[in-house]
Amino acid sequence: MNKHIRLVASVLFIVVILLAIAITRFYSNTSKSTTHGKVQTDIERKLESDQSGNRIFEDGNGLYGVLDDSDRVIVQPEWLELSFAGTGRCIASKRVGGNVLKGCVDYEGNIVVPFIYRSITSRSAGKQTLYIAESSADESVVVYDAEFVPMFRKVWTGCSITGETIVLKSSVGTYTYTAGEEGLVFTNAVINGEALGCGYSFTVRSKSLLEDLDPAMLEYMSSAAGRYLAFAYTGDGSYIQDIRTGGRPVFTKLFPDDSKIIGKKLAGVSGVYLYKGNAEDGSQQYTISIAADTEITYTVEGSDQPAKLSENYKAAVEFSGTSENDLVAVSGSFSSKAPEYPSPTEPEETTEETQQENAQQPEQYQEYYQEQVPEPGLYE
Repeated sequence: MNKHIRLVASVLFIVVILLAIAITRFYSNTSKSTTHGKVQTDIERKLESDQSGNRIFEDGNGLYGVLDDSDRVIVQPEWLELSFAGTGRCIASKRVGGNVLKGCVDYEGNIVVPFIYRSITSRSAGKQTLYIAESSADESVVVYDAEFVPMFRKVWTGCSITGETIVLKSSVGTYTYTAGEEGLVFTNAVINGEALGCGYSFTVRSKSLLEDLDPAMLEYMSSAAGRYLAFAYTGDGSYIQDIRTGGRPVFTKLFPDDSKIIGKKLAGVSGVYLYKGNAEDGSQQYTISIAADTEITYTVEGSDQPAKLSENYKAAVEFSGTSENDLVAVSGSFSSKAPEYPSPTEPEETTEETQQENAQQPEQYQEYYQEQVPEPGLYE
């Protein structure tokens, strides 16, 4: 056999080996496909079925899978619990790190919802079907729609549903939605905040505002407004350093140029309101207006003792943006430019005649009060 013939024989041998491998793989894959299509496991019992005739079954190991209407296994029996949810999906449970957790799989074995929840519950809100998933780690709640798509870019601390009304709670707010024909409608928001130890709360019911804003935007604006107040009273820039500003903020302190002021204290927040308007360039703008109860300590000319002044001052924090990602604070300021200090007054002289008049006042009004006070038992 010459060299040329040996080379041809070697090539043919390699081709035959490759063909054998290919044929083996083909039959192996065909065999796997065939065994997947046929029931290859013991079926102890068949359970509930969906609208397409697919049925959940339990095998000899007490695990659950799904059969199609021809009794072929389409979801392998590897789940501790299994229940139909929506179209082509099942809520399943399995053991993860010693804990039994729930998620969602489709009929092709794909994980649709991760296995991180301790419960996934189907709820009806009006004509809509929702799935409330409660995390096993921190008891937070995620709301999914009927196709298991998250309905909010946010997790919640609680969720309650009554008829068409859905109430969602976060650590700082309570948000109410109504389930209508076209989806959820945002109808009410109550947001809580804090500045320098003073708590506040405000409610938003305006349809126009709630059409534009979502809970994440409302909470960001409330937080930024509280941090601005802290900066305005203390002058500490760290309070506002994390506020998104777009590089063009105007944040002013409370009465920064008044040399008479020794100290400024935020005593309370008596009112917070949210307004909608247009900026000078025509863009949409939102303003949080704050009524701040303030205590000012200041020096008095000609006196060694400082005096205190308690007043209510209005602050406004302005925002622009159309979503949580592009929402920025534009400015923060107070409407008052300086405190209204009381005018110095001389102490009134107390004469002997004035003392006598004061002493006689109880006698003068005694008869009047007796006439006004009802007899005992009259209103019992």
